Amino acid sequence: MSPRPELLAWWRDGERTLAAAVSALPDADLTGPSLLPGWTRQTLLAHLGRNADALVNLLTWARTGVETPMYASAQARDDEIAETAARPAAQVRAEFAAGQARLTEAVGQLPDAAWQAQVRTAQGRMVPVTEVPWMRTRETWVHVVDLAGPVTFADIPAEIASALVHDIVSGWQAREDAGGLTFAATDSGQRWGEGPRVISARRADLLAWMAGRGSAGAIDFDGPPWPPPPWL
Repeated sequence: MSPRPELLAWWRDGERTLAAAVSALPDADLTGPSLLPGWTRQTLLAHLGRNADALVNLLTWARTGVETPMYASAQARDDEIAETAARPAAQVRAEFAAGQARLTEAVGQLPDAAWQAQVRTAQGRMVPVTEVPWMRTRETWVHVVDLAGPVTFADIPAEIASALVHDIVSGWQAREDAGGLTFAATDSGQRWGEGPRVISARRADLLAWMAGRGSAGAIDFDGPPWPPPPWL
């Protein structure tokens, strides 16, 4: 069974939005800070290129049946990002675009039967390979905001923003980090969780805060402030 059509659409839209945002940045701006502490935009771009190749590894695993981890190790991942980010801007851009192209090709060429495979994420979870488009969707839409350009969390399409909030809350619930809590989007009326204590905000502000990119000042806490746990 292939990934749901809407997941593929979200992923493709994310890649296009990200590529456009990167193209709009002058080379001189790539050395400026991203929204990720300690990372320049160029470091973030290097990460996005390497992440695409890491997801190609999972698709290769599904296609061949040979275990192919996303990264050799966490240290190897960090070293690859640092090494790529140290290259000239034009080369980093080229590596990013090539990574996008390799991922697009790998998704398009994966046989139907291979979509049934189970693969392991960098966090050690075994997941169906059909999650790969969603994994990249998270990367593209959150990190395009991290480029600190014109795209903000408010610009993420509603259905994708809702899916991201759901993903974060589900992860917290699986780790028992959010017991007794309900998260509510005041502008859309959506709610996630079933706890008696409600934490609410506009959906974009809620998503930004949940993802560690927003201020608690935008959140209405039913009780004392609650610091959001790590997402991934």
